[in-house]
Amino acid sequence: MLLLKYLPQGTNFDFVGAAKRRIAYFVSAVVVLGSIATILVQGLNFGIDFAGGILLEVETPERADIAAMRRELNGLGIGEVALQSLGDEGNQVLIRVQRQEGGEAAQTAALRTVRDALGSEVTYRRTELVGPKIGGELIEDGIWAVSLALLLMAVYIWFRFEWHFAVGALVALTHDVIGTIGVFSLLQLEFNLTTVAALLTVAGYSINDTVVLYDRVRENLRRYKTMPLPDLLNRSVNDVLARTLLTSGTTLLAVLALFFFGGLVLKGFSFALIWGILIGTYSSVYVAMALLLHLKLRPEVVAGDAATEEQAAADEEPTRAG
Repeated sequence: MLLLKYLPQGTNFDFVGAAKRRIAYFVSAVVVLGSIATILVQGLNFGIDFAGGILLEVETPERADIAAMRRELNGLGIGEVALQSLGDEGNQVLIRVQRQEGGEAAQTAALRTVRDALGSEVTYRRTELVGPKIGGELIEDGIWAVSLALLLMAVYIWFRFEWHFAVGALVALTHDVIGTIGVFSLLQLEFNLTTVAALLTVAGYSINDTVVLYDRVRENLRRYKTMPLPDLLNRSVNDVLARTLLTSGTTLLAVLALFFFGGLVLKGFSFALIWGILIGTYSSVYVAMALLLHLKLRPEVVAGDAATEEQAAADEEPTRAG
């Protein structure tokens, strides 16, 4: 309650004024074009899921010491090694080793090195050599998953609101996804299946924030039919500003805790969520809302829906009376 007391109430900030929009357009252009350029020039640091490698599932006699196993395997000079605990008892470990240069012979040699380092006490439940073909199929599946998610979200917005809102939401979501992938390319963070899951989570968070703003815009369009659209959009953002700050702030605190205390395995996932919360909150206002101005949104678009609802309610009154 103390936090709610200090959240801004009745604010009147200018979010979509001409000067603010120009700055936002410049920032968004830098983010999107810079991300595309970085991806094309530097590429992505694909993890084992996409680049291929060695996959082992082992079982230890007692609870596995993941940290000690990670130090042991990282010292073998075979490149990136990722470990993940499986099961409730903690004695099953999934080990992934990056693909070795030199073909199948190098892969087999690296597998033998890992087996020697683990010793004879562990039981091997699964051993696989993941080739680049499987990695390519996973990349294609990841692209399809993200693309279909964005498209279906836009279709949902279209049916719930109008096509103006759907276009704005789709552009904002694409802006967020490209920006997030660009950061991973720029910093050369590992890009794997967990990152794809983070992208979908970022898109879901962003569309939730956008829907809240769009819902308030629709209400205000019905309430203030003669208000200029820039003023109406500013009013709508200010109406839900406290809710946006509270939601984004508390979510960010949880993800920051995950980033700092969640371990190495969750670093990439939590980093993507941190960036996604920031860019998603930004794009909901400065991309999704600002685009409504250029798409010539008019009060009549939703006023017609309101009139239809009122007429339907009026038609039902005689029936109820009878």
